[in-house]
Amino acid sequence: MMTAAPDPPVAAAETVSPDHAQIIRLLDDAPMRLPHYLAWALASGGTLITGLAVFMLGISMPLLVRDLALSPVQTGLVAAALFAGGVPGGALGGWLADRIGRKPVFLLDMGLLALAAMVSALTWNAWLLIAAQCVVGIGAGMDFPASGSYVAECMPHRKRSRMLVATIACQALGLLLAALLAMALLHLAPSIEAWRWFLGMQALVAVLFLLARINMAESPRWLMGQGRNREAVHMLARFVPVDRQQLEAMASRLGDAVHFVARVPHTKKSLGYAELFHPAYLRSTLLCTLPWFLMDIATYGVGLFTALLLTDLHFQGPHLPLVQQVAALARGTGLIDLFWLLGFVLGLWAVARFGRIRMQVTGFAGMVAGMLVLWVSTLLAGGAGQHIALVFAGFVVFNLFMNMGPNSTTFILPTELYPTQLRATGSGFAAAISKIGATAGVLTLPLIESAWGVPAVLALMALVSLLGLSSTWAFGIYGHGLTLEQHQTQTLPRRRPKAALLASPTEGRT
Repeated sequence: MMTAAPDPPVAAAETVSPDHAQIIRLLDDAPMRLPHYLAWALASGGTLITGLAVFMLGISMPLLVRDLALSPVQTGLVAAALFAGGVPGGALGGWLADRIGRKPVFLLDMGLLALAAMVSALTWNAWLLIAAQCVVGIGAGMDFPASGSYVAECMPHRKRSRMLVATIACQALGLLLAALLAMALLHLAPSIEAWRWFLGMQALVAVLFLLARINMAESPRWLMGQGRNREAVHMLARFVPVDRQQLEAMASRLGDAVHFVARVPHTKKSLGYAELFHPAYLRSTLLCTLPWFLMDIATYGVGLFTALLLTDLHFQGPHLPLVQQVAALARGTGLIDLFWLLGFVLGLWAVARFGRIRMQVTGFAGMVAGMLVLWVSTLLAGGAGQHIALVFAGFVVFNLFMNMGPNSTTFILPTELYPTQLRATGSGFAAAISKIGATAGVLTLPLIESAWGVPAVLALMALVSLLGLSSTWAFGIYGHGLTLEQHQTQTLPRRRPKAALLASPTEGRT
């Protein structure tokens, strides 16, 4: 088992201005109001569109292969392009969000998404489709670190974990929305070109979010971290009903003083990727990246190819015409994806109650169990096609535990373990590494399935999930009920029994 030296204490916290501390308290202790819910809904648009895009591309694959005469190589590249784009997207979006702000990135990524999705829907060329889907992935990848950082910084402390789980849960809402849209479109226009409508829906949703985000508030924490204190109190007033004159007086006293609470010394230059590997943050970076990388191999590999796996397992109508097969697969995949949402609903309670690390370990264990159930179904007499109930049980267990565990917690952890000036950069780096895993999954799973069959894919996903469990256990960091700033000023225990010392009744456990 790997061990590491305790995190160094942070002297910078002693120099925090009383006015900055008061603004932070106002943010953290605020009652949950309509402006919070509206800000959360707008910030969650990227995760919703990610779910929408994954489902629509997955259900489009059989139609695309026929309509555009995709070669096996092109088929794999179309599937992988969406996730490959998330690699530069996550890294760029996080870096930009820490330098120019959360809101500008929100607007930029939705513009990219809308444009690229429209090109995807209108193209007749396979290679242009691949390029456009890559840009869709860049836009979605940019949104992840901005949305996670924004929600963590703006929500009241006692609601933070639940609102962060709700943000990533919008992936499941996107999947279900896509399933309903796909079934409706196939009913209205049962054509092999229905995939154009599927991809075009992404552009429409992105435009709606782009317009809605124009008037959203910037993160007060980020503004204070840049020394833009007058703007910070103006944005605070949109969340917290307080005396405007009191806020103006605090802003005047603060001037352009920077609010900085971190485990590394304050310098004039911006924090960057090098700080992620500083001894103060190395363990956090390993915890944030390695399990997320492993989870995305399984999550998106299985998620994107659920329809294809169901076809190979003879789930629905192999003798039906292609469009009817796709409609049947949309219904079957949508039914399975209901358990994505149920898993997140359980995660809203479980992550706050039992803690990030404990739920991440439990979730990975459930993913292993789900894949093993599916694997066993392929070995029984008559194959998986004769054991549909077992097939669905495997998918249900996998999706439930994934979403109440690592699919929620891997999104949350980077937003809590880094300081404001590094939060989006760290989140973006973790998201970028995870999308390398997603890309590897969607590229290699079809090759493994072609060479060794579905049982080999399922066994590999069980192994990957087990590695995710092991890496979480090895690099786990515990801190119960801490604010974002307390995460930077306290030594966080490595094992759960010691973490009980930090227990707080105000917000569940971290």
